[in-house]
Formats: sequence, C-alpha cells, structure tokens
Amino acid sequence: GVCGCCGALRPRYKRLVDNIFPEDPEDGLVKTNMEKLTFYALSAPEKLDRIGAYLSERLIRDVSRHRYGYVCIAMEALDQLLMACHCQSINLFVESFLKMVAKLLESEKPNLQILGTNSFVKFANIEEDTPSYHRSYDFFVSRFSEMCHSSHEDPDIRTKIRMSGIKGLQGVVRKTVNDELQANIWDPQHMDKIVPSLLFNLQHVEEAESRSPSPLEATEKEKESPTELAERCLRELLGRAAYGNIKNAIKPVLIHLDNHSLWEPKIFATCCFRIIMYSIQPQHSHLVIQQLLGHLDANSKSAATVRAGIVEVLSEAAVIAASGSVGPTVLEVFNTLLRQLRLSIDYALTGSYDCGAGVSTKIIKEHEETMFQEAVIKTIEQSCSSPPSSSRASRDASLCSAVQSLDRKHKFCLTSPSLSSSLGCFNPLRVTLSCCPLLSLDAWQVSVGFQCSNMLTALPSAFLDRLLSAALMEDPEIRLFVLEILISFIDRHGNRQKFSPISTISDISILKLKVDKCSRQDTVFMKKHGQQLYRHIYLICKEEDNVQAHYEALYSLLMLISIELANEEVVVDLIRLVLAVQEMAQINEDNLTPYNRCALLALGAAYLNLISQLITVPTFCQHIHEVIQMRQKEAPYLLPEEVFVEKPTLSHTLECLSSEVFFWQSKISEVLGGSGYNSDRLSTPYIPQLTDEDRLSKRKSIGETISLQVEVESRNSPEREQVLSEEITYETLKKAIVDSVAVEEQERERRRQVVEKFQKAPFEEIAAHCGARATLLQSKLNQIFEITIRPPPSPSGTITAAYGQPQNHSIPVYEMKFPDLCVY
Repeated sequence: GVCGCCGALRPRYKRLVDNIFPEDPEDGLVKTNMEKLTFYALSAPEKLDRIGAYLSERLIRDVSRHRYGYVCIAMEALDQLLMACHCQSINLFVESFLKMVAKLLESEKPNLQILGTNSFVKFANIEEDTPSYHRSYDFFVSRFSEMCHSSHEDPDIRTKIRMSGIKGLQGVVRKTVNDELQANIWDPQHMDKIVPSLLFNLQHVEEAESRSPSPLEATEKEKESPTELAERCLRELLGRAAYGNIKNAIKPVLIHLDNHSLWEPKIFATCCFRIIMYSIQPQHSHLVIQQLLGHLDANSKSAATVRAGIVEVLSEAAVIAASGSVGPTVLEVFNTLLRQLRLSIDYALTGSYDCGAGVSTKIIKEHEETMFQEAVIKTIEQSCSSPPSSSRASRDASLCSAVQSLDRKHKFCLTSPSLSSSLGCFNPLRVTLSCCPLLSLDAWQVSVGFQCSNMLTALPSAFLDRLLSAALMEDPEIRLFVLEILISFIDRHGNRQKFSPISTISDISILKLKVDKCSRQDTVFMKKHGQQLYRHIYLICKEEDNVQAHYEALYSLLMLISIELANEEVVVDLIRLVLAVQEMAQINEDNLTPYNRCALLALGAAYLNLISQLITVPTFCQHIHEVIQMRQKEAPYLLPEEVFVEKPTLSHTLECLSSEVFFWQSKISEVLGGSGYNSDRLSTPYIPQLTDEDRLSKRKSIGETISLQVEVESRNSPEREQVLSEEITYETLKKAIVDSVAVEEQERERRRQVVEKFQKAPFEEIAAHCGARATLLQSKLNQIFEITIRPPPSPSGTITAAYGQPQNHSIPVYEMKFPDLCVY
C-alpha cells in the first residue's frame, strides 16, 4: 500500500496503464504508450488479468466522477488489448472487460450505452482459442432487449439506442450460437426477449423515414434504419437455428403477434413469416407449419378476424414450404383447415363460440365468419396447387374423405334457407373443387416433377373409390369435375386436346396421337378397376342433366382409356360398353330427353369411328363407315357434327329409324372375332353390375348420408317377405355389439347345459328326447319328398326364358329353400 503511493514504486503494469491516459482527455489515447502496454501484455500474458482489473477499476472511478473522456480512452485501450491478445489467460481479462461493458450499459447516458455496445460487438467478432464454461450473457440479453424498446424523447437518440440494442443482440447471437460450451441462447428465457425486440423494431417504422431526403441521404438512412438492421439480425438468427431450436424461435413470434393484435391487419404477420420461411433451412420448413397449425387450433375460439389472419399467414408459409415438405405434414395442413371450417360452421349455427355451453360468452359476427371461411377455402386452393408429387394421391383421398364427413355433418343445414344463409360462403361444391388436384387442368398437367407412370400408385383404391362415388352425384358440376380429374390422371401424353371437338374424322393420322404399348402395371390396373370404371361411365351417361361438356369429357375419357390403358380385352369391353349406351338411348327406359338420346348415339358413333381406325381391322372399319354414311343420309342428328353445336338438330321420333343407322353387336362380334378378338365376349351384351351405392346414388350433396335399408323376413306370412327399413345409427351398432356379446354368452351356456345333460342324465331320458326329435324330422322330410315328387303346376303351365324359348316349370331339389327345422 505504501509503495502504491509512490509512482516509481508502483507495479509496472499499473505504470504502463496510467501512461496511456493523457493529461487532457481531449488529446485521446497516447499511442506510443499504448504500444508499450500491448507489448508488455503479449510478453507477460499472466499479467493480462491484472491489467484488465486495473483498467476496470479506473473506468468505474471515471464513470462515477463523470470523466467521460477518460472512459472512452479506457474502452479504446481494452478493445486494442482484446484484438491483440489471444493467450490462454484471456478469459480472466474478458471477465474484467464484460464487467466494464456492463457498467457502461447500466449508465443513463445514451453515449455510454452506445460506447459499451460497440465494444461488445467488437468482442463478439473475436474467435477465442479457449472456451469459457462459466461466462453468462443473461444481463446483456436483457439490457440489449431493453435498449431495443427505447422510448427516448429525442427521435435521433432513440434511433441510435435501438440500433445499438439490435447490434448488441446480434453480437450475443454470434458469440454463443455456435459454441455448445457457452450459454444456450436458444433457451426460451432468451428467445422470449430477443425475438420480440427484433419484431418490435420491424413493426415500428420511424416517422423520419417518411420524409424525402436526397438520394445519397436516403441510402445512408436506409443503412442506419433499425427496421433494416432488425430484419438482417432476425434472418441471421433463424439461419443459424438447428432442428431442435426452431420451435423456441417461432413461439415468441406467435406470442408477440397475439399480444399486439397483429393478426388482424395481416400485413405485418405475413411479412414476418415470409422472412422466417426464407431464412430457415428448407428441411425445417415443416416445423414452422406445425407451429402455425397448433397456434390455429389454440385460437379456435378467438375472433374470426384473428383466425382468418392466421390462416392467410399459413397459406403464405405453406406455399413456400411446399417443395420441401413431407407428405404427412401436407395432409396435416388440410386436416387442420377442414377441422377449422367445421368449427366455423358450428359457430355460425349456434351463434356463439362456446358450442357446448348453455350460455354463450362470445357472440359471433356473421360477416367475420364468412371472411374466415373464405380464407380457409382460398388456402386450400392455393395449397392444393403445389403439393409434393409423392403425396398427391394420399392427400386427395384424405381430403375427399374429410369433405364428405364435413358435408355429412352439416347436410341438414343445406336444406334450410335460414341456416344456409348463416353458413356464409360454405358450399360443399367449392370445398370439393378445392380438395381436388385439378384446380386448373393446365396447371395440373404441367406440374413440376409429377409423372403418372404407374396408375396403381397414381389412383389407389381408396382415392378412386371416393372419386367415383362423387361421380354419381346429382350436381352436374361435380360429375364433370370428376371426369376431368380422371382424364388428367390417364392422359400421360397430352392427347386430350386432340379429341376436341367431337367429330367423325375419316383419317386419324391428322390427330398425331402419341400411343405407347400398354404396360404391365396398366394391365393390372384395368383388371382391378376396369369394371368399376365402365359401370360409372355407363351410369353417368344415364343422367338427364348432362350437357355438351359432359359428353365431350366422356368421349375424351373413353379414347384416353383406349390409347393409354387398353389391351385387346379392354378394347372389347369398351366396345360392349358403347353398344350398351346405344341400346340405352334406343330403348329409353330412363325417359331421357331427345338431346340426351341423340348425344349418346353421336358419342358412340364418334368413339367407334376412332377405335376402328386404331385397331385397323378392315371389315370393322367398313361396317362403322357404312353406318356413319347411312346416318349422314337419313339421320344426321345422330352424328356429333350436328349434335354438339350451339344450336343442335334433334329428332323426337328415334323409334321410327331403320336398323341401318345403328351399330349391330352381332355384326361387330363377327368381324372382330375373325381377327382374333374374343367373339364370345363381344356377343355378350354389357350389363353393369349395380351395387348398393349405385342404387342409392341420388344424393343432393357429396356427404349426404346414405340410409342403409335392411330387409327382414317376416316369419308370420307364408306368401312374400315383408321389407322393413331400419336406419343404421350409432346407437343401433352399439346395441348390436352388446346383443352379440349377450348371444354368445347364452349360446355358450346352452352348450354347457347340453354337455352336462348328456353326461349326467339317465339313458332313458336321453333316448326319449332323441326319439322325439327323430319323429319331428321324419315328418318334415316326408313333406319335402311329397312336394318334390309332385310339384305344383304353374298357372300357365310353362314359363318363357330370356330369349323366348318355352321351358317346363320344375325346381330342382338342390335349389329349394328348406325350412329351418330341416337343417340338422
């Protein structure tokens, strides 16, 4: 202590430190003495921590005495020592340095805060040779975040302080983000301060920037803008985020947007997530989508404007992330959107956001719910236009199923005008169209990376079944859209546009069709789903409200199947199908309009004309050509050139036409059978095998519930079974399951009693029981034999077979229905 009072006896490092300070602080750092101090620190690194402690002591004293000139000199000396020294003992010096920086940041003087921040930024750019296990940056994160929210009265000073805070946060991130031994900056306690501070500066654009300075000043101003600096810092932060840190970085963004009600304008929220999606690594994009989906579910009872804002942000993010997302994530987006749409409809029906509560706490606004529903549908449409090709089919099947359940749940609303008006923009057709991959046929056909080389994978059974079930709806727009979807999948060589308009051209070569040999996978697909396709094409042809667009789509579908998926067996079935459609139009059991009948006959003529030229069988081509020529003379209204025009020529007396204007199945079977085709199959008329779904297919909307009718035989009436209808509901199924369990228990108990009876009962009792059963069985058998030997005569004595040949009425024994008691 005594030696410290005398300058000559003080330690050398203190004398070197004192010499760098001039008598007048305005003269600045004494450079020659600073070089001596730096050389001494490099020569004796063990003294570096003492140098730092002494400089810190002087700086704290100068701050308390308001000697700000010496404070600046001390910080400059510290910066030069940090830049020059990288020895192992640097850690102790850094502690002193951070202590001095913290002292400056605690000051109320803006200049000292900015000075401390600049020194910290220089320190952050230094790569240390040795790690530090105990260094903490909690204070700096908190202080820099506080500076980012500065509300100083002077706008210029406020801007400088905020920019210093942003630079400080950027320095903290750079110093800690890549060093696992440092404090984990991705912890929620840090992210909850850093991210909102950056968003706050992104959100607030200074009024001074709205003025119009000169171009040079404008460029300089833009560089000094807190908004630009905050955006650059946010991009850097997110670009460094690893897989496990994305959620901690995104959650504060969502909370900030909630707290400041920034979802409703939507502009700032969309801008933020556009920055996020383009800054993070592409393989992590789906994590952001999941965070948005979870936030949307969490705000399911928030105002419709808030939910609409989240949905629109989700739409922007999903489009950006579509190329790098995986299938399940894409499906999760659509499932969440459809779930939110269902909730919105529930809100519109109940009039409150608390559907299950007896007393509503929030009253909805119909126009806001309408806006939200529009946003959901728009998002579905945009997202469907750019999904990864690997998940298209799974996405489509999932969406069709979800929309059907959506419409099933609310089908009663569509029949009530008052409730329908409360649903806003909800329209099952719109949602269905949004869920289909064919938002635009051209867009689908040119989709990047999608090539339908295997129909089994492009149209799996689950998706095809749901798609074809929609083809039987009463709404003609849905039927047409289903046909367009099938065409877009099957048309792999761009032939579809060559079939428009429908005509009976004499030379198919002018169409320049691209035809490849049917692959093995396509053959398997047609064997598996061919009859299903034929049946639905046949049933669509029977619809009365078909227009020209439907027949053009049917014609294109038939031709594309013939070109893309056909072998000899498929060609035979397609010809049988077209001949069955011709017979449908001739007989007219479904009371079709004259236009429908003429259109079906013209459709058959156009198809048979092209298929005859494709398979190149001369006699077949000759027959088709003769019939077409006869129609041109006697019935031009049966040709596509006269039917599929703006003002078609029709006839109401098709029954009076001669047989020469129709294609004959016997003739076609004869000419093709001579060329190696299956004549037996060709001569067999096509009869669609209708299923329960086809019989009950007249549904007004996609998801309308199909009431299954259960036929129950009446045991009281010996004449005809009485048909009873029972609607299958959840309670019915539950009761059936419970009853089946009870029946099994009763049957098990009965068997146990029988076994016990035969084990313990006397022989006489068993013999008497079996004798009674044998007598009853013998009497029933005698009745059966009597009926078999002498069958009852029919009223007419004979019956007529399907082809008009008389046959004797006799029922074989093996086809008779025996009473239940005869089965032992």
